[in-house]
Amino acid sequence: MAAPGLEGVAVAETTIGDVRGEEGFFHYRGYNAAELARRLSFEQVWHLLSEGFLPDAGQVAAFRQRTSAMRSLPEQVARLLPELAAGEPFVPLTALRTAVSLTAGVLGLQPVMDISAEEVRQQGLVMTALAPVLVTGLYRAHRGEPLVVPDPDLGYAAAYLQMLTGRRPDPLQARAVEKYLILTMDHGFNASTFTARVITSTGADMGAALVGAIGALSGPLHGGAPSRALQTLDEIGTEERAYDYLRQKVESGDRLMGFGHRVYKTDDPRSTLLREVALELGGEQARFAEHVEQTALRVLGELKPGRRLYTNVEFYAGVVMNTAGIPREMFTPTFASSRTVGWTAAICEQAAHNRLIRPSAVYVGPTPPVPLPEGSRYA
Repeated sequence: MAAPGLEGVAVAETTIGDVRGEEGFFHYRGYNAAELARRLSFEQVWHLLSEGFLPDAGQVAAFRQRTSAMRSLPEQVARLLPELAAGEPFVPLTALRTAVSLTAGVLGLQPVMDISAEEVRQQGLVMTALAPVLVTGLYRAHRGEPLVVPDPDLGYAAAYLQMLTGRRPDPLQARAVEKYLILTMDHGFNASTFTARVITSTGADMGAALVGAIGALSGPLHGGAPSRALQTLDEIGTEERAYDYLRQKVESGDRLMGFGHRVYKTDDPRSTLLREVALELGGEQARFAEHVEQTALRVLGELKPGRRLYTNVEFYAGVVMNTAGIPREMFTPTFASSRTVGWTAAICEQAAHNRLIRPSAVYVGPTPPVPLPEGSRYA
């Protein structure tokens, strides 16, 4: 029987990417993902994952123009966003799940088994282009603010910030967010990507697979930790309190959000780059986060020696997004927006080489057949 959580079990072949936890390395189609984030734009890397190769200057310009034109919400969807965002508490990811389902229905997305690979890929581009529009539109609708039509000349990351805040973003902040978005496009067979592939394997439409992926991402153990990691910084408050606070947390059995990863057993390359990004953005919170990080690693080394618990992507992701003006309740939806690139790439790959994913389980209950109690009757 497989290990709990399918740890160490390979369930498919993929050309999209891979995570090598012992090496502290992950890649997109063979290219070091951290280097892609450092050196390239969101659209270049999106093109790589969607089209299968890095574009030249002319190809990326055409791709940017093409995908920016896909940012227009269907009128029926735009009209219903205020209703989807109404009420308290407002949970953006829950609203997004419903909005994606609605959008897929309005667009008439068909089961992937009934359409061509090119049609599936085209739908992936459309849904990825619309994801940030839905995310930001829901947020603004809940606040009673109008949708923002982004400047078509802005790239994905800058347009996202403009649609969220209503203002043209600071270039340094936009580039910081862009690096974060690239780093979170894909990350191997994580829970949400696997969920999307399982749903796709049934022949369902792309909207169904994306809704399932968003549902998986909503779990705090997968995508819901950036704001929780930032909350830890708030609770610590000052550098002087860091050691005692963190030690008490670990000794009481609480998990330190932002530390430890299921796959990485050394430095998480996403965290390493985001630390650089946070410090480049500057501010007291970034410097304080660096102090807390070093203190946490010291505490974990003292109390959990040999466990190889390192800083993960969530720790500095929260600092970067907060500094760039993204509200905390929008951290995970922002993650969902970029991860749609990876989800749709996985959906396309699964649909192209499909076989229904149908594992088995080891039954451990009473030995069958169990006789019915004497005198059992229909009631």
